[in-house]
Amino acid sequence: MTLTLIILLGVAIYAFLQHPQFGKKPSGERLAVLQKSPHYKNGKFQNIHFTPEITEGYTYLEVFYEFIFKKKERKTPVNPIPSVKTNLLELAQEQDVLVWFGHSSYFIQIEGKRILVDPVFSGNASPIPGTNKSFDGTDIYTVDDLPEIDYLLITHDHYDHVDYKTILKLKSKTKKIICGLGVASHFEHWGFPASIIIEKDWFEKIEIDSKITFFTTPSRHFSGRGLHRCNTLWMSFVLETPTFKMYLGGDSGYDTHYAEIGQQFGPFDLAILDNGQYDVKWKYIHNAPEDVIQAAKDLNAKRFLPLHSSKFVLANHPWDEPLIKVTTLNKNSKNPIPIMTPMIGEMVNLRDENQEFKEWWKGLN
Repeated sequence: MTLTLIILLGVAIYAFLQHPQFGKKPSGERLAVLQKSPHYKNGKFQNIHFTPEITEGYTYLEVFYEFIFKKKERKTPVNPIPSVKTNLLELAQEQDVLVWFGHSSYFIQIEGKRILVDPVFSGNASPIPGTNKSFDGTDIYTVDDLPEIDYLLITHDHYDHVDYKTILKLKSKTKKIICGLGVASHFEHWGFPASIIIEKDWFEKIEIDSKITFFTTPSRHFSGRGLHRCNTLWMSFVLETPTFKMYLGGDSGYDTHYAEIGQQFGPFDLAILDNGQYDVKWKYIHNAPEDVIQAAKDLNAKRFLPLHSSKFVLANHPWDEPLIKVTTLNKNSKNPIPIMTPMIGEMVNLRDENQEFKEWWKGLN
């Protein structure tokens, strides 16, 4: 009886993993290209420096047990997250703006181009339906609220950054996709034509036109969908125009890459940085709030926008801790950098260095 149950469970898991949401691992010509990358070694992509997913002294079993059974610290919002709804369909093309959708999803319009980063609009950050629901109030946008997207940027292929349901709905609205090596295999599997996908390694240049250039830059993280780990490349981006420069950071732990990017491409008018879902047990792959502040300084950023919080529970800290800590630490730091903390949907004027933002997370518990 026990053996039968094990076999049935194995068959069920195998069948589940065949769902197209898990994408497809690179093969053929795409695999041959990524295997030539200097960052691909021993069958996997590697970070610049040694990066264990779990900090020394801890185990995966310990992390799993704590997340499942010790929920006291994981305070979630009692009240809905406040938001405003900017009408993106009626934005004048000369407006240079940013709109955050919660967690790590956001929209940029600059120099007349519309850019969407890591979209997740399904209300779930997991391949298993209903297991990691978004907070109340955070899902005010759908794909129908978006204009046609000139460039869809993907920092890496984790479920809280690449949402299968959202991606499928975006198919008719997306002109071009920019992603790391290997990620194109997912999009081709989902029916996107190879001709619209720009797949790059770190340290490459993508010149859009005379007004916009992207550079692909490192982050310190990992990747993978289904059972496959680190077979696609994670990255950050530099977006440069003649008069404005942004660092679009994907998930990352702190490392020397921030200072190196700052030295090569800075100063930045704005740095967007991973701040949330951190833990000492995986300190190498997600910034703690103090790391975010140091990273902004390393990048030589005039302002910074902390993301990766306020929508999903992916760590054991209280939902509002990332914003409380990063704003407090920044205020108390030597030479604090102006911090941007918009509500979900609030229009950020990229050209207004004096735009003020409320500490909207206060009083929600």
